[in-house]
Amino acid sequence: MRGVTDSLGADDDDLPLLDELMPWSVAPLRFGRSWIAAPDARTLRSRWDRVMAAEGAEREALFRPSRARTAASAVAALPGQRTGTVRWSRESGPCPEPVRVARGPFDEQWLLPDHRLIDTARPELWRVLGGPQLFVVEQGYVPGAAGPALLVTAVLPEGRSPAGRPGRIRPLFRRPGGREPNLAPGLLDHLGERYGHEVDALEWLAWTVAAARPSPAGCRVPLPGDPEVWAAGVALGRELTDVQVRGAVSGTKPRLSGGRRPYVRAAVPARPVAMTYDAGDEALCLDGGRISPVPEEAWEFRVGGARVLEQWFAHRTAPAEPGSLEAIGPVAWPQEWTSELLDLITVLALLGAREPDRAAFTAGAAGREELRAAGVLPPPPGARRPASVLDHQEEGPEGQFMLL
Repeated sequence: MRGVTDSLGADDDDLPLLDELMPWSVAPLRFGRSWIAAPDARTLRSRWDRVMAAEGAEREALFRPSRARTAASAVAALPGQRTGTVRWSRESGPCPEPVRVARGPFDEQWLLPDHRLIDTARPELWRVLGGPQLFVVEQGYVPGAAGPALLVTAVLPEGRSPAGRPGRIRPLFRRPGGREPNLAPGLLDHLGERYGHEVDALEWLAWTVAAARPSPAGCRVPLPGDPEVWAAGVALGRELTDVQVRGAVSGTKPRLSGGRRPYVRAAVPARPVAMTYDAGDEALCLDGGRISPVPEEAWEFRVGGARVLEQWFAHRTAPAEPGSLEAIGPVAWPQEWTSELLDLITVLALLGAREPDRAAFTAGAAGREELRAAGVLPPPPGARRPASVLDHQEEGPEGQFMLL
């Protein structure tokens, strides 16, 4: 797969940064303990039952206390989640309903949405989760790395970059229900005048997905002067965005063209330990298991320099410490993982095939000076802070309601 170059021209330092155009951003979540997330929800319920059966020092050890969280920490409930708020050491209730999260590039897993278990949960993100909300995850800069500079997800992202570098999470909207785009005030009006039609947040997002490119200072977003270039980039970006969010915007599940689709040619064994690729047969091999056709673009698709399929497989097969909660998991490879893998192959193949097309839209154009003259930059300080969306009561520690 051909990646977009990260070399910058003489005038590229004047191109606006995504940080200037989408001012409100949040650092990645920090779970603090890996047992609270898993690729399947049944595993989380089994881990919860195991720790509920423990008492005293055993429960504390299973919990894995950190400086931010211990079994005695007093913690409020996460916005929108119905979980207990008594101190964890006294918890005896049923497992909270796991929620879907993005743990890495294109890797949707499950999380126990219990604030007492998460070191840094970023409650401001939970307040705007749901409905038409989309999250832009800006990847940490990796010199020379191929692949997109930012990803889009409809589920809550953990926000970590594959190479371990910090990224940033940028919600598309500042309020629930798709209200108040997280954009520099005046930007959409300026773009509407520039391109001769009303531009909304989703059109802006589509262009950014197509055109954003990495730099040491962060993602840069060129704005073309030609409305036809803008329209072509938006069309590409809409396609890429819908593939990334698995059809959550269009309602149509992504599919390969020409009727091609990956199939299981040989069943995945109960406990596969290696994933390899047979380029000649376009086959993905999981020990004796075999899936094809798998286009080379899917196998080679990387984010932050890391091959996505290999990371996805490692998250499901890495050994865990015996006796730990992390060691509780499926006894055999679940069928649902195979189904998710087939979907992931399709997503990566579609994105990989279009990745070279993004190069046509990453060239420099409108810069900071034009946006300053239009009053768009710099964004006001308030645009970098979360909006006040506390229009309902949130339960604080020990069942007390928080004062708003």
